[in-house]
Amino acid sequence: MTPMTTEGEKRTAARAMVGRLSWGLADQAVCSMTNFAVGIYVARSLGLVAFGVFSLAWVTYGVVLSVSRGLATDPLVVRFSGVPDASWRAAAARSSGTALGVGAAIGAVCLVAGLSLGGHVGPAFAALGVVLPGLLLQDAWRYSFFAAGTGRKAFVNDLLGGVALVPALLVAARVGNVEAFVLAWGAAAAVAAAYGCFQSGIRPRPTEARAWLREQRDLGYRYLIENVGVSGASQLRAYGLGAIVGVSAVGVVRGAELLLGPFLAVLMGLSLVTVPEAARVLRQAPQRLARFCLLLSGGLASAALLWGVALLLVPDRAGEFVLGDVWRSASELIVPAALGVAGSGLGIGAAAGLRALAAARRSLRAQLFASACYVGGGLGGAVAAGAIGSAWGVAAATVSSSAVWWLQLRSALRERHHTPTPEVRIS
Repeated sequence: MTPMTTEGEKRTAARAMVGRLSWGLADQAVCSMTNFAVGIYVARSLGLVAFGVFSLAWVTYGVVLSVSRGLATDPLVVRFSGVPDASWRAAAARSSGTALGVGAAIGAVCLVAGLSLGGHVGPAFAALGVVLPGLLLQDAWRYSFFAAGTGRKAFVNDLLGGVALVPALLVAARVGNVEAFVLAWGAAAAVAAAYGCFQSGIRPRPTEARAWLREQRDLGYRYLIENVGVSGASQLRAYGLGAIVGVSAVGVVRGAELLLGPFLAVLMGLSLVTVPEAARVLRQAPQRLARFCLLLSGGLASAALLWGVALLLVPDRAGEFVLGDVWRSASELIVPAALGVAGSGLGIGAAAGLRALAAARRSLRAQLFASACYVGGGLGGAVAAGAIGSAWGVAAATVSSSAVWWLQLRSALRERHHTPTPEVRIS
């Protein structure tokens, strides 16, 4: 092969990667705008306490989503990115069926628990139980499409869900309670999930979930623990913050997260494609994996810091227009919240590299350490100084944890150099 041909292939591959990254950013922009709209609408319509209740339901959904991703879509992305279409379609049917089954099972538990709890929190959790299957299936299609390299379909899917959210929110505003907004959010997701089935031409197969779990058990159960460590830590912090400081403090922290929403859209958009791209780099040019991960982490951390600086320049009048009464308290958390996101960004590249290497044991160790630091820093800070202390504790935890991610990636790369990774199954 001539050098000219090689350079041409490199440029073609680079353009293809940029295209996939662009669809990831575009899709996440839609999803983040949707989530931002829901959060802002609830904050402005129902006040701080109700917003705190909605935030508890939101972080609970995050835990359930992490279960679904660990068991269903994470193994799909690691093992079926860039494989022949027939292999991807068979895997996507079983993976999406697994996600649907997780939503139905945990949704039933949430429904029963919510009806038993009563009060302000119970109805919100009951509503969450009803909408979980649609929410998880929508997410499963996103990851399935990006694994196939067809991010455009994920974008169209989620754009439709965002459009469907508009009338749903208007109806919820007329009802005027938290559970109505949860149902509106889930109904829009169900529309997107149904359209995902149409776009892919694939029917989810919940009956094959057991076979999928058995085939992917070497990755799935470790990714399950790892993902639950992430979202479970977030939920423990939220519940602990509510118990130590009050439910309104949960709303304050969520408000600060909404201020970081546009950057988090970039972060999450890239996360849709970083593991598939890292897996492609590993297959095509394994010596470039470390550099890919390093550039990814450095870019994300730098962007987070720049966004934090931009938020500090926002006038109070503009902030109050967006968040209402939540702004004054949430704005005090901008600096530690931005540092916390920057710390997370430092570790994302290493985490993507570990996933691409299928080094599930090492990524699990790093994530358990990171989750323990997150909970300890968040709750320890809450005891010391309330919501702002919790934000500073989380910032310190994420920066410390990123070093552990990189140590684990370095060890995994050394192991692969001495003992080449066997080829994964693609059928």
